[in-house]
Amino acid sequence: MTYQPNYTLPADLLAQIAEDGLEAVPELIRLVINTAMQAERQQYLGVGPYERSEQRRDHANGYKPKTLKTRVGEITFAVPQVREGGFYPQALERGLRSERALTLTLAEMYIQGVSTRKVAAVLETLCGSAVSSAQVSRAVAQLDPILEAWRTRPLGVCPYLILDARYESVRRDGQTQDAAVLIAIGIGEDGKRRVLGMSVSFGEHEVHWRAFMQSLVARGMSGVQLIVSDAHEGLKAARKAVWGGVPWQRCQFHLQQNAQAYVTRAEMKVEVASDIRAIFQAPNRPEAETLLTKTLQKYAKSMPKLASWLEGAIPEGLSVFAFPAAHQRLLRTTNRLERVNQEIRRRTRVVGIFPNETACLRLVSAVLMELSDEWEAGKVYLTFAPPSP
Repeated sequence: MTYQPNYTLPADLLAQIAEDGLEAVPELIRLVINTAMQAERQQYLGVGPYERSEQRRDHANGYKPKTLKTRVGEITFAVPQVREGGFYPQALERGLRSERALTLTLAEMYIQGVSTRKVAAVLETLCGSAVSSAQVSRAVAQLDPILEAWRTRPLGVCPYLILDARYESVRRDGQTQDAAVLIAIGIGEDGKRRVLGMSVSFGEHEVHWRAFMQSLVARGMSGVQLIVSDAHEGLKAARKAVWGGVPWQRCQFHLQQNAQAYVTRAEMKVEVASDIRAIFQAPNRPEAETLLTKTLQKYAKSMPKLASWLEGAIPEGLSVFAFPAAHQRLLRTTNRLERVNQEIRRRTRVVGIFPNETACLRLVSAVLMELSDEWEAGKVYLTFAPPSP
């Protein structure tokens, strides 16, 4: 008997979710991934259903059921087939990669005996069934090489580089410590964003940042014209050592936050923030510097420490004015990483405390790989002007 996928109409599915709540989530996952796999097969064939074309690569040949364990239990997907073989949809692998990583992380917590009874219950709920150490080992053997290959893949020309760090709780020598997760995002010559790499280590010190930056260079990253980051001392020292001649744009959002520490009167915080924002929103650098001079004069007597800090720090946030006006808004801050951090936080908060660095590296890598794939398949982030003839 030939297997045929049983699709549920979106309206019916929404009604089912409204009635059954989260119990309908597996059906939603199944529908979305099945639809993505169908579209991928159609793209592979080069023609639409029932179309005739000399460009056709093959013919559709039904579907094959494949049951996989996910965080919401077992789901049977309908994997599209082609007559001559040689086609396998990547949508299924990409869609479940981060789910698999989360399952493995929770499984490690359970097996190593460092989780609470509550986490053990969550594990069984998310995996759909109990997970043995042998199952974890087999799954890790399949997943880790894929993530390692992605983290070490060759890089190319990257005009704009955005750097940031976040922290995750990781167990080490019987104690819970904060591990720094370093993340590098680049905008390539094609105008698309990519996650270039990530690294996990205890401490966001210069040695960690320097090793991370050097690894990007070793993988072939070149052509960096601007680096956007905050002013963390370890990051600054490493940046100067690795890319000393590359302009640096200090995150304007962090600058406005840092300035508040020098405002001695609470009622002046809004006014100071407005003055700094006006500098950053100036149409060009000369006008921004003129506004900065006026701001320094304004606070020289009433808040001398603020004026002194502004004089040294604000120019570090004006480097972006040297770049195309259409790019400036997207390069002023590291806020473009906020969605990245939201995605990571959404997955890691389920874990709470990672059992080791490897588990943290695995889960964050899977999330970033998935997000980077989405960016590369999506719209152009910014457009570079063609070279002059």
